[in-house]
Amino acid sequence: MTDARPRKRSLTLHGHRTSVSLEDAFWVAFVQMARARGLSVNALAARIDRDRGVSAGLASAIRVAVLKDLQALTED
Repeated sequence: MTDARPRKRSLTLHGHRTSVSLEDAFWVAFVQMARARGLSVNALAARIDRDRGVSAGLASAIRVAVLKDLQALTED
């Protein structure tokens, strides 16, 4: 079983280093999501960052993107 506590992960967005705190399960799904799109984790994070607006933090936006991606898979 993976750890349910968030863990800091480093990313580079738009040439700047940042970190997000994500649970292992979300991180694994996020990495798989990036691979499925032929993107690096940083590139996918940059897209999510660009689209998230100011109402959500980056970690929350990544979690929502992962959830939506997984939900789309189960709808097919």
